Amino acid sequence: MGLILTVEAQSCKPSGKLKGKTPPKDKCNRNNDSECCEAGKFYNVYKCSPKVTSHTKAVLTLNSFEKGKDGGGPSECDGNYHSDDTPIVALSTGWYNNNKRCFHKIKIHGNGKSVTATVVDECDSTQGCDQDHDYQPPCNNNIVDGSNAVWKALGVPHSDWGEMDIYWTDA
Repeated sequence: MGLILTVEAQSCKPSGKLKGKTPPKDKCNRNNDSECCEAGKFYNVYKCSPKVTSHTKAVLTLNSFEKGKDGGGPSECDGNYHSDDTPIVALSTGWYNNNKRCFHKIKIHGNGKSVTATVVDECDSTQGCDQDHDYQPPCNNNIVDGSNAVWKALGVPHSDWGEMDIYWTDA
């Protein structure tokens, strides 16, 4: 008699918790419905993301990659800010894979349409609630953080921008 073990392909367990702290007055940018850290609240942190497949499930979120907006600092891949009119994304830490996906193209499917976007940043799943992360919590491990251009290309009405279930793959 044998034992069969199955592993859920989309699973990735938290690697710890981060205790939130109150941001300094007027320092957390709430553009694009961004969440600010709360004092004493614990946030999951992840070093991993679900396995990338030809149909990787994810949550598309809205991010600005322009200076002074809700994306925080410059992009990890090149240290620059980027226009929100360009289809670009930040990926959760595990998918970002220590810069290995920098400037790679991914194809995003959602709302019955698809768009090809360039990876320029990490949506940090291991840290947050500090100045470098615009006083926002760590990202979940399944985030594709897209620019305005990504949302427009997917034909999502502006009033519905924020979060949407999608799937993606390397292009």
